[in-house]
Amino acid sequence: MPCSTTSISAPSPPPTNELKIKDVLERMDEETALIGDGSTAHILPTIAGKNADLVSISHETMADVINGNYDEQIDEYTVIDCRYPYEFDGGHIKGALNLYTEQAISEFLRTQCTMDTGCRRVLIFHCEFSSERGPKLLRYLRSADRKENSHRYPYLSFPEIYILEKGYKVFYENQQSLCEPCAYTPMLHKDHSADLRHFRTRSKSWTAGERKSKLRRSLMSPY
Repeated sequence: MPCSTTSISAPSPPPTNELKIKDVLERMDEETALIGDGSTAHILPTIAGKNADLVSISHETMADVINGNYDEQIDEYTVIDCRYPYEFDGGHIKGALNLYTEQAISEFLRTQCTMDTGCRRVLIFHCEFSSERGPKLLRYLRSADRKENSHRYPYLSFPEIYILEKGYKVFYENQQSLCEPCAYTPMLHKDHSADLRHFRTRSKSWTAGERKSKLRRSLMSPY
């Protein structure tokens, strides 16, 4: 009696989208200079900074961006100053936005992220020294952006983000002509101790409120 044979079908190839994601992840592992969605390299020259997980630029590069030296490569850039309002009012980089809470960053992401514009948009974060507030809110925006676009990973509304190394203090010391007003108010300025307490309290309360809101949504979700 002849032996019966069982045909074994070849495994189905992985979906196209899965292959695309795998390819992007492999490229990002191999090329650390790629922007957040893995599509291309960073346009600005980067430097080694104190925040190893972030992409840092120097005050010279920040000045070059403002002075239009990258206008042919960058369609739009936004400088996000994460210092408290009294610091910002006491001197800031020309054209910067003052966003110093997670709530403000969330609102910026909600109103500014337009679908597939095809434009090269760059964000540059900083605070006084770019050691705490700026890096923290940069990471928050990237995390929120990832979550917002989780259904089409690795797409990001803002894939190209930089941190200004050493913050406004060093920028002001070297690029005063690009600051308005031409001044520098430290966070710990003796005339603003009450302002410091006020804004630190507000920042903490907004952060706590956002976390409670997320917890409520997760508890109410049927999934």
